[in-house]
Amino acid sequence: MQATFQSAVQDEAALRAALQQADIVPSLLVLTHLTGDFDLLEQAAPYIAGGWNYQESVPQALRETAQEQLIRVLKDYAGRDRPLPALPPHDVLQRMMSASVGSNVPSEYVPMFVEELRLGERDTRAFQGDATPSYDARETLQVVIVGAGIAGICAGVRLKQAGIPFVILERNAKPGGTWYENHYPGCGVDTPNHFYSFSFCPNENWSRYFCSQDEIWAYLNAVVDKFGLDEHIQYGVEVNGARYNEERAVWEVEKQNADGQEDLVCNCLITAVGHNIPSTPSITGLENFGGQVVHTARWDHTVELAGKRVAVIGTGASGMQVGPAVVDSVEKLTVFQRTPHWAMGNPNYHKAVSEGQLWALNNIPLFGQWHRFLIFWAASDMVHEHLHVDPTWDQPALSLNAQNHKLRETIIEYMRKELDGDEELLRKCTPSYPPYGKRLLRDNHWFRMLRKPNVELVTDAISHISHDGIVTKSGDEHPADVLVMATGFSAAKLLWPMEIVGTHGRSIRSIWGDDDPRAYKGMSVPGFPNLFVLAGPNTALSHGGSAVFQIECQVAYTLRAIQAMIENGYASIEVRADIHDAYNNQIDQMHQGMVWMHPGVTSWYKNKNNRVTMTSPWRLVDFWRITREFDETEYICAQPARTQSAQQARQANCVMEA
Repeated sequence: MQATFQSAVQDEAALRAALQQADIVPSLLVLTHLTGDFDLLEQAAPYIAGGWNYQESVPQALRETAQEQLIRVLKDYAGRDRPLPALPPHDVLQRMMSASVGSNVPSEYVPMFVEELRLGERDTRAFQGDATPSYDARETLQVVIVGAGIAGICAGVRLKQAGIPFVILERNAKPGGTWYENHYPGCGVDTPNHFYSFSFCPNENWSRYFCSQDEIWAYLNAVVDKFGLDEHIQYGVEVNGARYNEERAVWEVEKQNADGQEDLVCNCLITAVGHNIPSTPSITGLENFGGQVVHTARWDHTVELAGKRVAVIGTGASGMQVGPAVVDSVEKLTVFQRTPHWAMGNPNYHKAVSEGQLWALNNIPLFGQWHRFLIFWAASDMVHEHLHVDPTWDQPALSLNAQNHKLRETIIEYMRKELDGDEELLRKCTPSYPPYGKRLLRDNHWFRMLRKPNVELVTDAISHISHDGIVTKSGDEHPADVLVMATGFSAAKLLWPMEIVGTHGRSIRSIWGDDDPRAYKGMSVPGFPNLFVLAGPNTALSHGGSAVFQIECQVAYTLRAIQAMIENGYASIEVRADIHDAYNNQIDQMHQGMVWMHPGVTSWYKNKNNRVTMTSPWRLVDFWRITREFDETEYICAQPARTQSAQQARQANCVMEA
């Protein structure tokens, strides 16, 4: 960090030029953090209306004063070789955070942000066990991770840091998961990527605020390289299934590659497979189509779209990205919409990060951490209150409460402007359900695209596909040379097609069925000892936040569970059925009063019985809190010599004593 102070001031002209372009609010936070002086930050607070950098209007004179003071402070730290000051007290941090976003940041968020921003002396999400005497036990524990996407990479990094042997089995030829598999035109992230990155490996060199697929994938590859994960990854390996051996308290994992089939044995099994199985709707006549068919999740770049009549089926996240990306090269773009989505613009969505901002992120101590805080706050729990039903609200068919209705009207006005006042198009684009009933999408110039002369939005239901195009139920035929299936993933069928068999020979599919997965904290399932499901049931975010944050919380919890096994000599840990059931009943109760249960909402979040299985009802701070500690009393913990006793404890639904 001392070198960073030196790099910040070694070229004062570069520092001054950077600060003129860099965001002023993180600069003010750095200044306050280094000096403890709130004067300029609190002078600026009335001009700040949120965490996004476009939500401030700090006067130029105040900006210049803050920049000059920050330069003097940085020079003082560098000149006197001063270390960073101690972590400010809780109340000071809360005061800083609240002033910087123009609203109160509740006290409960402060420790979460200290951890997320790595402001403390140690990484509290890493393995916390002592090096002795448990280190030998660590070396004898074997872990298999299925999948080398974001979740698998995160788990691999943390296990490697802990010195626990592991292998990652990846079906693809490269790491990256969804960011390796999805590379359709326009593919990119709709979470701000300074937050869509690991807290233990932030990237200060993103070229844009919302990056494209290739940059996200390059980042994940860089993480794999930095932490030496390649030596632990077996590529081109499909996991067909895994069976728990009760007598030995191990998982027997059946893997297959080009050379044939082989079994691996491990103590702990971590599934990190995400929701990456493409969903293709069953449409009559699809097999008779005379042109080419391509799915966004399995894009074929040999399919030529230029000058062709292209039909896009689906208007969700991938449809909203691919459409604007290809519209100017095709002859005709026909978009088939079953259900419209709420989508809102963000001024940063197509914006490049300025050179000055990049310089500040890379050279000014604490600038990156406070920048991450601001984006985290702006893109996470601020809207959670919009998701709850107000039973006294007088327009329940349209919205849930006053805040939700205000957002609805704001988005409609935005759409009207983008559609240039075309009321018929606005009618077609306006959902019948409240905002956040489905994921609120980022507008990728989608509405402007719909106004183009070569675009047609079709809202009639599809009847069938003919040799030459798509026929709707009204009888109209829409000619097409290429069909683009922007129809998402089979997300509800978690862990499919793997056959996971736990105790007593019961498969997880026989318990979950095709669409009713349940797990304690999204990770642990009774009857499946030492199995940890990452990105499991009821962990997906819809109101905001970052999937990376959720994954880090789950991996931290998994590490604490493994730590308990190592330190206490447990051969197995298995969540108690009563604990699991009570948690899932709580999840169901929480969802009852939330937007996804609105009668106008149908989505992949819910199963055929109208139960919400995918989305998390928690605020991010709540999920962080419930995954911070591993409570052994909630689990059946068995030592090797007492496996039979563990089985008896399971039957009695009680905890096995160590």
